[in-house]
Amino acid sequence: MQHATLGATGLRVSRLGFGAMRLPMDGDRVDRELAIPMIHRAFEAGVNYIDTAVGYCNQDSQRAVGEALQGWREKVIVSTKNPYYGDEEKEWWQNLENSLERLRVASIDIYNTHGIRGARFEEAVRPRIGKWLVKAKEQGLIKHICTSFHDTNEELRKIIDAGFYESITLQYNLLDRKLEDGMAYAAEKRVGIVVMGPVGGGRLGAPNRVLAGILPQITRMPELALRFVLSNPNVTIALSGMSTIEQVEENLRTAADPRTLNSDEQRLVAEQLDRLAKMADVYCTGCGYCVPCPNEVNIPKIFGLYNAARVYGLEAHARQRYAAWRGRAPRDGKAADACLACGVCEEKCPQRIAIRAQLKEAHALLASTPEPVGA
Repeated sequence: MQHATLGATGLRVSRLGFGAMRLPMDGDRVDRELAIPMIHRAFEAGVNYIDTAVGYCNQDSQRAVGEALQGWREKVIVSTKNPYYGDEEKEWWQNLENSLERLRVASIDIYNTHGIRGARFEEAVRPRIGKWLVKAKEQGLIKHICTSFHDTNEELRKIIDAGFYESITLQYNLLDRKLEDGMAYAAEKRVGIVVMGPVGGGRLGAPNRVLAGILPQITRMPELALRFVLSNPNVTIALSGMSTIEQVEENLRTAADPRTLNSDEQRLVAEQLDRLAKMADVYCTGCGYCVPCPNEVNIPKIFGLYNAARVYGLEAHARQRYAAWRGRAPRDGKAADACLACGVCEEKCPQRIAIRAQLKEAHALLASTPEPVGA
């Protein structure tokens, strides 16, 4: 297993981290008989970083991780998160105390403010939560103040410049490279970068007719996705949410191999991804000028799923998301079959997309059931 230093924390961490967000479930709780052997297999292979959070796995992830840590605590770096941003200090401390109890630890190595955005940092962390974090660190209840992040490069740079966090967990993968600039800036400032979703939240785990041919020597999409992330010199840890022992074994094989994508391979991958992004923009840039729709059709969401299917080859994922969304309607707008063909959206579209026709095409693809292989 490869290891690296996590920014200014000085911690030597495995390049592959175990994300405990997608542990196998048995009803409304984590299936211990499956999950704990998976976690132990990763530990045995040299993975020494595990990440969880209060709400993961129906609020049972921390407890399952705590059970798995028994006998391993001194060898494993534990990361968890506090989602509270309100005014009540007592509630924030209760979250911390609950996490310590559920994880069965006296101190948490990496303690994150959960899901930071620039505004949230300025409005909640600077004036009050930052003080509570420092107090918890002084008391020895946490060792390193860190965060998970969901915002833009500009806000990422501002948060790095604040000098408060020692590591930042953020999303980065083949399908989402928008934070590369901020990641490079973090490395300059010795802020560790932990990548969540290296396999695109499972989207890159299945066979893919479009992306699989980028590098012929890598035939498995999960391997390509993980190698892509680990090849970025500004990434310390690729935090993969694993839900089966097969996923654990495949990720272990990839992370144990010190070879990274060479410059030519990285160039080929970047060129193909840029080409696909331009194709997606031809269909829809996601500017949102077409909404609101008089009949509440969520056109940007539909076209986003349509692009995922026809441009990036993620048909199964897009169909699944579309079906789940239609089942929740009308929350978050309506699906493509609710289009009344009034044409108001086309008058507002700066790209002059034939939106009404494309909505019909999108619905035909996303609502269809693919024929079985070999049929």
